[in-house]
Amino acid sequence: MCSEPLWESGHSHVADVTSRRILCTCRACYLLFTHPGAGGGKHRAVPERYRYAPSFPAGAALWESTGIPVGMAFLFRSSLTGPVLFYPSPAGATESTLPRRDWDELVAGPAFADIAEDVEALLVNQLDGSGTEFEGFLVPVDTCYELVGLVRTHWRGFDGGSRARERIEEFFAGLRARAERVGSESRDG
Repeated sequence: MCSEPLWESGHSHVADVTSRRILCTCRACYLLFTHPGAGGGKHRAVPERYRYAPSFPAGAALWESTGIPVGMAFLFRSSLTGPVLFYPSPAGATESTLPRRDWDELVAGPAFADIAEDVEALLVNQLDGSGTEFEGFLVPVDTCYELVGLVRTHWRGFDGGSRARERIEEFFAGLRARAERVGSESRDG
């Protein structure tokens, strides 16, 4: 945005609300867009908070109602169009429809109710092959695009291959380690 070389100062991310693009910015430019309505509302700073619910029963209902064909998906509320649902694929982020009532059920409760539209996402991961055990994460939206890039880079063949599965598990292990744990249930019992 300001042309400061980012490789010297590090960088933050700002979302272009209209195009859903993530822009790399210096920290000073990032801070300009942390207040609601800054820049006419076209750009918003991507927050850096992470939350983790080890048990997320609402995931089963989401998979049943939407027919998501893979084991992970992310959702966010667009200020322009309402709730949107994506899942990573070897071709990129695949968008799917999401009824408003499904969004409301997913973010009900204190763990995810304050998700920031356009810049934070609910990332849901299926933990078992039967589709009954899920974990949920509140993450910066750029984290979801990082997952999409990881899938695109490492996926091989029909099932992704062992390397892709390892990298995806490393990604989720990293999220679990850095996130604030919410909810009282744990999948370990």
